[in-house]
Parts: sequence; structure tokens; C-alpha cells
Amino acid sequence: MGRGRQKAKATKQAREIKYYTPDTDLTALERELAKTRGDREPSSRPVRPDTEERSSGFDPYEDKYGR
Repeated sequence: MGRGRQKAKATKQAREIKYYTPDTDLTALERELAKTRGDREPSSRPVRPDTEERSSGFDPYEDKYGR
């Protein structure tokens, strides 16, 4: 196969990959998302510290690296 034919074939394959749009089964996606949302348990630890902890002035990393 010559270089021109090889390049044309590669270009054709690249276009097919770029513009390929498979059919999406939205109902299956919805079931999967609903299943994963139901399995998660809420964290017992709060994401942010309480306002009392923030206002106390204690920071465990304050002087560890900052000198």
C-alpha cells in the first residue's frame, strides 16, 4: 500500500472515530445513576469544621511549616 492510500485510510478512520455517535440508552443510564445514588451513605463527619472550632483560634498547621 502506498503512502497516499495509507494516509487516506488513516484520515478516514480518524473521521469515523471523531464523528461516531453511538445510540445512548438513557433509561439504562437513569437506572444506573439511581442505583449509585441510593448506595451512598452520608458521611458521619462534617465536611467543614463547626464555627466554634474555626473561631477558637487553634490551627494545628499554623507554625509547623511557616517560620
